Amino acid sequence: MAYTLEQFAADCRAALLKDPGPAGRERVRQFTERACADPDFAARHLGPDNNDDRKILYEDPDLKFCILAHVYKGEKNSNPHDHGPSWAVYGQVAGVTEMTDWRLLEKPQAGAPGKVAKVKTYALTPGTAYVYNEGVLHSPRRAGDTKLIRIEGQDLSKIKRDRFEAAA
Repeated sequence: MAYTLEQFAADCRAALLKDPGPAGRERVRQFTERACADPDFAARHLGPDNNDDRKILYEDPDLKFCILAHVYKGEKNSNPHDHGPSWAVYGQVAGVTEMTDWRLLEKPQAGAPGKVAKVKTYALTPGTAYVYNEGVLHSPRRAGDTKLIRIEGQDLSKIKRDRFEAAA
């Protein structure tokens, strides 16, 4: 039986009500992997009718977490970033996202970006998901078309976040 958005949202909600911290987010990651691996779920929410870089599929009215679909055409790279006061789960549906984790060297100050150093690089492949808790610096790089499901602890489009750049 296909994994529905309603069931996915209910599973995430139950996990976060039980534990809003890292253990609950780990459960959300597991549910995200289930959604990523479900061809019916992917076709319904990331199929040919969706060409949006960012589309909110569900926002919990009480807990404020969001389930998003991301459909990227061609290459897309992001600077090192965190999610401010929030967290996120990235789940790969199609294509490959090269993720890089970063270590903070200098905090951002007076409009200048913070400085970071590369820690490791790894690939998110279809069916895998990864949790980025508060303050975890990372950057995605996509060489071609990709599709992702992402869970945000709150709508990150409404959050001001610091800027970071790799140290020379």
